[in-house]
Amino acid sequence: MLISFFEEFPTKRNLNKIKLINFKTKLYIAAKSYKEFNKVISKIKNKNILEFIYWPILSIKEGYWISPFADRKALLRIFNEQIDHSIMIDAEIPIHKNLNQIINFYKNKILINKFIKNHNVYTAEYYPKGFLKEKIFSFLGLNFDPKKYNNKVIKMFYHSMHDFKERFIRKHLKYYSNKYKNKFLIAYGVIAKGIGGNEPILSLKQLDKDLSLAKEYNIKEVVIFRLGGLNKKYLNIIKKYVQI
Repeated sequence: MLISFFEEFPTKRNLNKIKLINFKTKLYIAAKSYKEFNKVISKIKNKNILEFIYWPILSIKEGYWISPFADRKALLRIFNEQIDHSIMIDAEIPIHKNLNQIINFYKNKILINKFIKNHNVYTAEYYPKGFLKEKIFSFLGLNFDPKKYNNKVIKMFYHSMHDFKERFIRKHLKYYSNKYKNKFLIAYGVIAKGIGGNEPILSLKQLDKDLSLAKEYNIKEVVIFRLGGLNKKYLNIIKKYVQI
């Protein structure tokens, strides 16, 4: 099983955690522009990193995450970049609620849909909520079906933030892995706080259980949020499941 990492804040301190990694992995690096992303990865030297994925983020005022509710000028700025790497779209409701952007909802949705279809895109999406809510999230431009968009979907099962029951996890791992095959990835966490600043931290025991379920259902790639929280205790658990 390939175990990869998000890094929302690619500072020197957080990126230094790469030194702990002696197994094959991928890094999803957040940046406000493709130029900034390239500057960050140019300084990373580790033969175990198979791929760097560009994770574009906006300013908080612009919406931070990519969605039809985000600032249209910001979306156009990102989507007009000449990008040579795979891209991860973090499809979440904006932090900053700018009601003025509602008038651009449909235009933004079309713009995002077209971008995903024309690029090698991973979409990080909210955890499963049932068939009806999935349809609603699709309408809102926050869920993308790989059969339609040819994306790879990362469902965020952040156990530290949500009380997922094992039965619930098993049901959805089976459903999505059967439906989307290798285009289905799962995200676990959090092992370090994100932009919210108040996220609870995942226990070692829960990470072990989460990874064991992913292995049981033959999930090809798990992404952990985030690299900056990696330590020797987490690493000892992760190494039980990685391809070294």
